[in-house]
Amino acid sequence: MIATILLQAGAGGLGSFGSFVPLVLIIVVFYFFMIRPQVKKQKDQKKYVEELKKGDKVITTAGIHGKIVDVHESTFIVETEGGHKIRFEKSAISLEASKALNTPPAVAK
Repeated sequence: MIATILLQAGAGGLGSFGSFVPLVLIIVVFYFFMIRPQVKKQKDQKKYVEELKKGDKVITTAGIHGKIVDVHESTFIVETEGGHKIRFEKSAISLEASKALNTPPAVAK
């Protein structure tokens, strides 16, 4: 009888520790599948914007197409198709859309 009680008490202690394992597993999954890729994407965006120079074709997050005509500390002057010049914050440049615009189309075989 006492042995049964001791075994149940020992298993109960392990059970409470075991209940934290799924919580830790969920946190690890969130980190590797959500947080880490987002941080990498932000770093890539920042690096891309810092490497932009005069003459590069870009697309803003609002969908405006243009060519950079002047670079300032935190802004770009972008010339649109009609010859109009607009000042944009560097954070308004879309990495994915601009890379797609500047990447030549693949040749079909």
